[in-house]
Amino acid sequence: MYPGSSVANPIDFLATGTAEQLGFIIDACENDFENIDAMAVIFGSPGLFPNWDVYELLHNKMKTNKKPIFPILPSILNVKEEIADFIENKHRINFPEECVFGNALAKVVNTPKPQPLNPEMPNVDKETIRKVIDNCENGYLKLDEISALLDAAGITRKQEMEVNNVEAALAAARQFGFPLVMKVVGPVHKSDVGGVVLNVQDEETVVKEFERLIKIKDTYAVEICPMYYGTEIFIGAKKEEKFGHQILFGLGGIFIEVLKDVKAALAPVGKQEVLELLKTLRGYKILKGVRKQEPVNEELFADTITRVSALVAVAPEIAEMDLNPLLGTSKSITAVDARIRVEK
Repeated sequence: MYPGSSVANPIDFLATGTAEQLGFIIDACENDFENIDAMAVIFGSPGLFPNWDVYELLHNKMKTNKKPIFPILPSILNVKEEIADFIENKHRINFPEECVFGNALAKVVNTPKPQPLNPEMPNVDKETIRKVIDNCENGYLKLDEISALLDAAGITRKQEMEVNNVEAALAAARQFGFPLVMKVVGPVHKSDVGGVVLNVQDEETVVKEFERLIKIKDTYAVEICPMYYGTEIFIGAKKEEKFGHQILFGLGGIFIEVLKDVKAALAPVGKQEVLELLKTLRGYKILKGVRKQEPVNEELFADTITRVSALVAVAPEIAEMDLNPLLGTSKSITAVDARIRVEK
């Protein structure tokens, strides 16, 4: 090379370097250095003389070399014709400056590996799922139908009773013990109509709240269940035209409503893909446990998500599904509220 050239990294063969010298450099990087994996060739020109031979050499080396060569050709005005021929006729790419190339590399490095086309899915009770779907009507499913689907999919759910009179409400309270949760059955958005009561501690409150809840518009029964604890998380599914089901998951409760901290994946979604996506949640540290709060068992959370994916695979008629919230602890993931809408 000409005096004044640098053989450090980056190798600099000066603005007056020739195509022949570029060939020597590429051959050396290709054959003489095991610790070089790829080459970024930054070649600019003041436009004082034509450089067709440089672009021809670069094209030929990209065809024959085993190590990848990335062309960074910034002189898009000075050697416009040469670069146009390199891109249009030789069908090569060009990064017009280093930052574009660096950004592209960063995207490649940080893009997850492709997931398996047919990931391993958990076993579900297909016969029971089909029986529920075949016998149900279009629209939002009843509580017993939802419970049957969750059980068939192996999704842990709260234990509840649906009651429509005070005597049955008291019997349920005595069976479960206190504290309890009471919810209206019928209205879609229970909290918006004042249809959820937490931490019920005695029979007097059961009677009072039942009489209030049953009078709320569209309510035909009241659901009673034990009070569960844990971090609120969310799993949902939505059928997208031409794409199948989209599986959504993340932090639940106010986190989904206000922060919209949710990840999405097309079904079928495998456990490994879910575990990787969970780590990209903005509130991931909440799942890990902050300020001495109990962490959420990520393995169980991921398993439950894959079970929702398996459920909609067996029942593609499910148009919309929300498990919000589920309560997650280090030992369990429990669905405490669920909505499923079917379109046949």
